[in-house]
Amino acid sequence: MSTKSHMPKKTPHSSCTRCPWVEPNNKLYEAYHDEEWGVPTHDDHKHFEFLILEGAQAGLSWLTILKRRAGYRQAFANFDPKKVATFDEQKILELLNFEGIIRNKLKVRSAVNNAKCFLAIQKEFGSFDNYIWQFVQGRTIQNQWKSLKELPPKTKESEALSKDLKKRGFTFVGPTVMYAHMQATGLVNDHLVDCFRYHQLQAK
Repeated sequence: MSTKSHMPKKTPHSSCTRCPWVEPNNKLYEAYHDEEWGVPTHDDHKHFEFLILEGAQAGLSWLTILKRRAGYRQAFANFDPKKVATFDEQKILELLNFEGIIRNKLKVRSAVNNAKCFLAIQKEFGSFDNYIWQFVQGRTIQNQWKSLKELPPKTKESEALSKDLKKRGFTFVGPTVMYAHMQATGLVNDHLVDCFRYHQLQAK
C-alpha cells in the first residue's frame, strides 16, 4: 500500500473520517478501504489473491494494482492456487503478453511458484488460514495509530512470517510485503484511530 501523509478526510455524506492514504474522490480506493482493507480474512482464496497482488505491487503503488485487479483475476484463474500451480512455460509466456497485469517476468513466475508452495502449506496445516494466523496468535493485533507517520513498514510478526515463507520456497514475500498482506487481510488493524473503520473492525 502506497501512502501519503496528510490529514484524515471526511467520508461523503458522513461526519466520519477515512484513513488519509485514500485518494480523494477515488471510488475504487474508497470502496477498497471501506469494505476490504483490514477486514479479518479466513478464506484461502482471498489470502492467495492478496499474495499475488501484494507481490505484484512491490515497487509500485497499490492503486496501480487495484486498477488491474480484474486483469489479475482473469490471468490467474480467479486466484485458484490449484490451477495457477499447473501453469507451464507456455502459459507464463502468454501472461507476459497480457496487458491486464504488470508484465514483470519475475513477478509472474513468482506467482506460479508461490501457488505450489501455497498448496504445500494447505496440505501441512489444513489451510493457509490456519498457518498464517498463528503468527498473531489467532487474533487481530489492534494498533492505535494517530497518524500515518507512526505506521511501521514491517514488524517482528511480518519478519517472522516472511522468514518462514522464504524457507518454504516463496518469493516476493519480504517483511514489508507481508506486513502489507497482514494489514489487508486483517491480521492487524492499522486504520488510524479517528478513521470510521477502526472502531467498526475493533468491535468485530
